[in-house]
Amino acid sequence: MKRTKLHTTQMSFADYYVKQRSAKSSLFYDQINTLIDWNKLEKVINRYYHKGETLQGQKPYNGVLLFKMLLPGIWNDLSDVRTESYVNDSLSAMRFCGLNLEDPVPDHSTLSRFRSELTRNKGMDKLLLAFNRQLEKHQVFVRTGLKVNASLAETARKPKGQIRYEIAQDRKEDEVSGEEQDKQRDSLTKLQGKGVDTEGRWLKKNGRSVFGFKHHEAVDENGLIVAVHTTTANEHDSKGLKPLLDKIPKRHKKQGIYGDKGYKVPANDELLKKHNIKNRLMNKAYRNRPLTHWQRLFNKLISKTRWVVERTFGSIKKWFGGHKARYVGLAKTHTQHILQATSYNLKRAPGIIVSNSLK
Repeated sequence: MKRTKLHTTQMSFADYYVKQRSAKSSLFYDQINTLIDWNKLEKVINRYYHKGETLQGQKPYNGVLLFKMLLPGIWNDLSDVRTESYVNDSLSAMRFCGLNLEDPVPDHSTLSRFRSELTRNKGMDKLLLAFNRQLEKHQVFVRTGLKVNASLAETARKPKGQIRYEIAQDRKEDEVSGEEQDKQRDSLTKLQGKGVDTEGRWLKKNGRSVFGFKHHEAVDENGLIVAVHTTTANEHDSKGLKPLLDKIPKRHKKQGIYGDKGYKVPANDELLKKHNIKNRLMNKAYRNRPLTHWQRLFNKLISKTRWVVERTFGSIKKWFGGHKARYVGLAKTHTQHILQATSYNLKRAPGIIVSNSLK
């Protein structure tokens, strides 16, 4: 029996019914497309993504299409290969990306090269700011002070064998001086072996040795992420505050910075004072200098706000596998953290908008 070729007009006719057939699964994607003006985002993406013809002379994919494909990959905790398959198989994801049924779906290697170019051109932080500016128009951010904290991202590409390492101790700031903290920051003495991420570092946390990276995040009262800074795992928390503050828009810093005692060092106190930012960092004790009654009371009040940022870290870990480093190297791991932050804000935004409308 002779096979009948399916014409483009038939494909377009079938595409007309995509929304009806996948209405339930596509609701979230429709909400995101309503919230975000992708034409404005395209201008930002194009600053860091330089399109050109492929080696085969094919027309390059649009940057918005490629970035949109990355988002379902994060939302569903998928590899690039599985993301390609997901968009090919999901009518709602295909429509979210702006693809018709007859359109080719970018393959996993194209996604990887796109993400690497954004990383190489240092465009990820700017993209997070661009998304947040659009979400701010919908009043999802609450400016009552930012909560800062850090979390680990462990990599499987760690050194193996009977090699001895000096490993930094996490949460020992009460017992060490500033000079000793600097020594801990540079504590890794040796790396070897194939397949090792040579930019990762060791940290001992709760008696367990972890190899990888650490990401600092500043979140608002709703837990939405305003800025992200990534370091090696062994870098002391106090070192992460300044670069994190540099990424936070001034309008978000006016009501103060809340943080645990890991950030409490004289340099950070001076930094906040210099920029006229309310200092809400928890006090910490030193050798032969215990906390006063009022300092303990202050710490108790600040600690009650920590649940917000802890919820954000917990959700990213549960939803997106945020406790694992997907890629190799510090820069690419930072890109992962930015993508997860963007995905988290977009995932939370529709619910916050609905909640605000009911108040």
